[in-house]
Amino acid sequence: MSLLPTVENETAASPTYSIIWLHGLGADGYDFAPIVPALVSPQWPAVRFVFPHAPMRPVTVNNGMSMRAWYDIYGFDLVSRQDEAGTRQSIADVEALIAREQERGIPSERILLAGFSQGGAIALAAGLRHPHQLAGIIALSTYVPMADSLAAERSAANASIPIFWGHGTFDPAVILQRGLDSRTALEALGYHVAWHTYPMAHAVCPEELADLSHWIGQRFR
Repeated sequence: MSLLPTVENETAASPTYSIIWLHGLGADGYDFAPIVPALVSPQWPAVRFVFPHAPMRPVTVNNGMSMRAWYDIYGFDLVSRQDEAGTRQSIADVEALIAREQERGIPSERILLAGFSQGGAIALAAGLRHPHQLAGIIALSTYVPMADSLAAERSAANASIPIFWGHGTFDPAVILQRGLDSRTALEALGYHVAWHTYPMAHAVCPEELADLSHWIGQRFR
């Protein structure tokens, strides 16, 4: 299986942690690369940020236009009909990136998965199913895809995985209620979600990055 192309940023030589960060619909790996300076604390160990580019694919809600997407979106409610095949392919792509980090000397328990919107959905879908312990999942302005199969497919190794969730109260793309419903579903399965809302639309904001930086720092041990 070929690896997705990536943008990479190492905060110092010989990184001991990795953060694999998935962009949103229609963006690419360069989209979140500029936030690294706002996140990184001088107290952190060396971290490798990996920002993959999603494959190009037609997206139904955008009139079939081809763009970088982790899966197709059939309707604006996001959940009534889902692209399970596309989602599972992206999970496999993330698994391959995790495996490469392990080959480069980063054990799975020092790898975090992060994502915004569609990317956050894949970070959750992949991270909660990953067979080995991960350091955490960062879910920004997103929801849990394939929620109906999660209980049967989730990994015991990540039953206690820390989850940071940030969501805008005015989000028109992934409405706040969709995020709240996902949080409820995860908590019903025993996950702990560090839930944060911000007065913003479908975006990130400085307050969110500050909260996230603090949360990531707590994952390093």
